[in-house]
Amino acid sequence: MADSEALPSLAGDSVAVEALLRAVFGVVVDEAIQKGTSASQKVCEWKEPEELKQLLDLELRSQGESQEQILERCRAVIRYSVKTGHPRFFNQLFSGLDPHALAGRIITESLNTSQYTYEIAPVFVLMEEEVLRKLRALVGWSSGDGIFCPGGSISNMYAVNLARYQRYPDCKQRGLRTLPPLALFTSKECHYSIQKGAAFLGLGTDSVRVVKADERGKMVPDDLERQIGMAEAEGAVPFLVSATSGTTVLGAFDPLEAIADVCQRHGLWLHVDAAWGGSVLLSQTHRHLLDGIQRADSVAWNPHKLLAAGLQCSALLLQDSSNLLKRCHGSQASYLFQQDKFYDVALDTGDKVVQCGRRVDCLKLWLMWKAQGDQGLERRIDQAFALARYLVEEIKKREGLELVMEPEFLNVCFWFVPPSLRGKQDSPDYHQRLSKVAPVLKERMVKEGSMMIGYQPHGPRGNFFRVVVANPALTCADMDFLLNELERLGQDL
Repeated sequence: MADSEALPSLAGDSVAVEALLRAVFGVVVDEAIQKGTSASQKVCEWKEPEELKQLLDLELRSQGESQEQILERCRAVIRYSVKTGHPRFFNQLFSGLDPHALAGRIITESLNTSQYTYEIAPVFVLMEEEVLRKLRALVGWSSGDGIFCPGGSISNMYAVNLARYQRYPDCKQRGLRTLPPLALFTSKECHYSIQKGAAFLGLGTDSVRVVKADERGKMVPDDLERQIGMAEAEGAVPFLVSATSGTTVLGAFDPLEAIADVCQRHGLWLHVDAAWGGSVLLSQTHRHLLDGIQRADSVAWNPHKLLAAGLQCSALLLQDSSNLLKRCHGSQASYLFQQDKFYDVALDTGDKVVQCGRRVDCLKLWLMWKAQGDQGLERRIDQAFALARYLVEEIKKREGLELVMEPEFLNVCFWFVPPSLRGKQDSPDYHQRLSKVAPVLKERMVKEGSMMIGYQPHGPRGNFFRVVVANPALTCADMDFLLNELERLGQDL
């Protein structure tokens, strides 16, 4: 490929541009969509890094390549990438491929605009506000504010920054020297972005007070109360509590009503990280898991996870309607946010965020919602819960499978106990040996390309599998395959 003649420039050649893009779209449909979502195909085609570098021919050279070579590059990228839309991909909190959301993503990329002013993104400024309004209504708010962020971690960091600014607005100009020692509170099951956010914002990780969680992974409100008292006794000023609705490993939902009571007593900002669990609000059957979320000051919600809107689609929602986002983050750049424009400058939302350029993340969700409606999305959530329950019941029936706990969400956590360890639970090295099983099986499944499941240790527990039941295309047959494949891969252990 390196010695081929250079590809002539396509600039101004509309016929050649159309031919190239039609060919690329054909490759995408055939390889990434049809094969990438087919249970008869591999989830991944594993290659070691050095071999993969050679296969991809990553070096960038002085001469360009022909259209045929470029198409082969596209095929290779897809061939050796993990197919996250595959029905046997259970590895992350996102999976599946919604065709309407994908259509929205294609249009977004084709239009290539930035979501900071109405003059260059009129459709998407209005669309984003409508989508955010809908999400706020599901939380239980009739007014408020919000923004789409580049991931749930950034949403969580924004919430911490907003809570600090609300209490100490001078810190925006004068910095950390104006602040007393601050304390924020979250459970030991929280997402690691809370610690990262404290470090990034200059609070330091020592400012994060870790609250106990119960045996199911839920924050203990009594210990929250105790931790607040301890922080105050040490001279720190509590300012925020971050609760979680859908923890990463166990899928736990913190008791929001009780936590909100504590926050109300102490005048603390309540943030709810519902990046994973927020979409449950669409289900009349299961939304009780988030009872009390309407009492939060801010909510992080990632529709790219359970709703399969596609990466990335992460909303930060605020109950505040005083323009706190813009007051906290705005810098009034005169070349973007002129105040004498010919339209309502309140439509220029770019000063609400720390970024300048901001990609459009609302269209894929809006288009999918238009196609599915509330009812279609609710069915999707309820079906995921039903399949998780089916998987749990099948695990209980089979020898060599042991649940970590009864799940209340879509994280099904269990151990595969290989034949050599069955009946030996009393052996002194049982747990040590059991902890080595999941990594071995993970390597085997990935190298065969048959499926992908995440594993992790958790507190005193050794490595166990966490199956995430989120892909809207999943069926009971996929659950059966998962368990059968584990038994096949581990029969000699």
